[in-house]
Amino acid sequence: MDDYTPHLSPEPVDAASHEAKPEVVEPGVPELTSHDLATQMVAKLCHDFISPAGAIMSGLDLLEDPSAQDMRQEALNLIAASAKKMVTLVHFARVAFGASNSAEAFSGHQLNKILSDVFSTMRAQLDFAIDGNIIFPKPAARALLNLGLLAGNSLPTGGTARLEASFSDDGIRLTAEARGPRARLKAEAIEGLTGQVLSDGLSGQWIQPHWLYATVQEAKGKLAYRADTDALFFDISLPA
Repeated sequence: MDDYTPHLSPEPVDAASHEAKPEVVEPGVPELTSHDLATQMVAKLCHDFISPAGAIMSGLDLLEDPSAQDMRQEALNLIAASAKKMVTLVHFARVAFGASNSAEAFSGHQLNKILSDVFSTMRAQLDFAIDGNIIFPKPAARALLNLGLLAGNSLPTGGTARLEASFSDDGIRLTAEARGPRARLKAEAIEGLTGQVLSDGLSGQWIQPHWLYATVQEAKGKLAYRADTDALFFDISLPA
């Protein structure tokens, strides 16, 4: 991935060159309290969990319906698939959003597994181009998971999200390249990624990018992103 040079104001994509200068995300001054953020995050998690939970209940209702015994296998399949999705979302949220006090560091293998499970519920494909034996401290692990989810969510009709990581004496660099038809960030996602208060749109599309922004800022790191034709590029630098 190309190096990012500081540029404070985003510019539109040049239709002739298919390139746009990267935007370096500077620390914002969000007028948000911890209560506001907690409320938004709980709302997102409830939204994520309600679909598989509702499907499990629908499957159980079919099992209990005497007139639907011919659909017993379909009901069992629905329950199994929905329970797997629920567990996948819980495992992801525990590390990406929660404290996850049981571990202070995570291997590339662990993070790959968590993200791969999440991507199995999405249209996008994951290319986890990171050595599984690399150990990530908790801030970097949290940033990588959120970066991967953001890259996957930016590919609504499918594509590939490639994640890479490099280490130096100065710290850790995480990069993501999302390529696919209609690859884009919604306006509310851009607001979240740049530390702005949600002005309009869906709060669920805003809070996860904002959580990534807050994670990077808390670690005193830097975040940049660039939009191109059917492609998005993200670059995070975290100090040692």
